[in-house]
Amino acid sequence: MTDTKTMLTLRVNGDPHTFAAEPHHTLLEVLREELDLTGTKHGCELGECGACTVLADGVPILSCLTLPQQVAHADITTVEGLAKGPQLHPLQTAFAEEGAAQCGYCTPGILLSAKALLDANPRPTRDEIAQAISGNLCRCTGYTAIYEAIEKAAEMSAKAAQRV
Repeated sequence: MTDTKTMLTLRVNGDPHTFAAEPHHTLLEVLREELDLTGTKHGCELGECGACTVLADGVPILSCLTLPQQVAHADITTVEGLAKGPQLHPLQTAFAEEGAAQCGYCTPGILLSAKALLDANPRPTRDEIAQAISGNLCRCTGYTAIYEAIEKAAEMSAKAAQRV
């Protein structure tokens, strides 16, 4: 059997990663299987649940529907890239404090969708939050705790910006 793998380099969480992957493997498969970044979850693999959401140049994308070649020149952020060393991102802290992560399966994708929202709009309304995470399905929380956590993270970020 002929080896069909091709060499690719992706910038993920601020670092370049070079690896060999099958040309038909999705970004989701590459992140999990080649780079061992398992925070990005396999969900429906049809682009309907949002569990595989990552950021490409700050924009949420579904990694189950994206080929790595499509984002070869983008900065990819996974949930592993949110924290800065031991310092959690305000969204991670707020999700823990508000009980917004129940089973946790949807949480990485929601965190990244919420990060894109807060980066673009530091003080979103509840409706804007709902719209921003509308592509991320959660079967545990009923979304109220998620909305409250995103609102809390926005407040935490605003307070931190005032101290700087």
